[in-house]
Amino acid sequence: MTFQQWTRWVLERVETALENYLPPATTEPAQLHEAMRYAVLGGGKRVRPLLCHAAGELSGASAECLDAAAAALEMIHVYSLVHDDMPCMDDDALRRGRPTVHVQYDEPTALLVGDALQSQAFVALTAEILAPAQQAALVRELALASGSTGMAGGQAIDLASVGHVLSRAQLETMHRMKTGALLRAAVRMGALAGVAPDAKQMHALDTYAAAVGLAFQVVDDILDVTADSAVLGKTAGKDAKDGKPTYVSIMGLEASRTLAAHLRSEAHAALAPFGARALRLAELADLVVNRVS
Repeated sequence: MTFQQWTRWVLERVETALENYLPPATTEPAQLHEAMRYAVLGGGKRVRPLLCHAAGELSGASAECLDAAAAALEMIHVYSLVHDDMPCMDDDALRRGRPTVHVQYDEPTALLVGDALQSQAFVALTAEILAPAQQAALVRELALASGSTGMAGGQAIDLASVGHVLSRAQLETMHRMKTGALLRAAVRMGALAGVAPDAKQMHALDTYAAAVGLAFQVVDDILDVTADSAVLGKTAGKDAKDGKPTYVSIMGLEASRTLAAHLRSEAHAALAPFGARALRLAELADLVVNRVS
């Protein structure tokens, strides 16, 4: 398959998996389940599920095992977006080209949607398709990535940094937690869903994921000042308006573009030990960075 065919195949599988792992909208409480499905289905880049499936190809993981892991990753990611968009956080009205959950429904529903999606992610990871040892390993990876030393901790630093000047090192630490931790987990979970790589191979995958995770955020910062809301699917220029430190505000636009290209090269170099088997991971690194082209 071409890369485009492969991504279409994965995205179709992931959408079906999410449909199946989410409670039906007709199950009580119906509004909560409807809002969960509104938040998750039919939108988003699905970068984390794509990374999960690509890494799973290296370890010989079955597509069904990867579907469960990918669905769990996307639920955690979407829960974070729903909460981030709320008035007590980033207070945004647009996400994935549609009204945010608290705008479409209300704030209490949005809070509960995030809570319920977090729980539902771990329901997906305990699906019978995964062996008990795999379930335990994947649950641990996802819990660590989404907790106080990962995504939630990065968001806490982000909120505390509004109106302050951060050094590049401080900004990198924040984004390796807020964005990078879950992207790293996507790669690791895909690999662990099959025959687990040895320590050297896992280190190479961690290096790759660290570069891709940081590149993703650098590109997001670039797009926030170069793209409009229709393209982004969320409110453009909001970081600058809210006084949030970004790579563009610290380094400038051209230096940020140079950094993104450098991180793509780092990601490709990390995949060298895998040879042609890592083609999809290499193509995904290109996809992440080429959004600024």
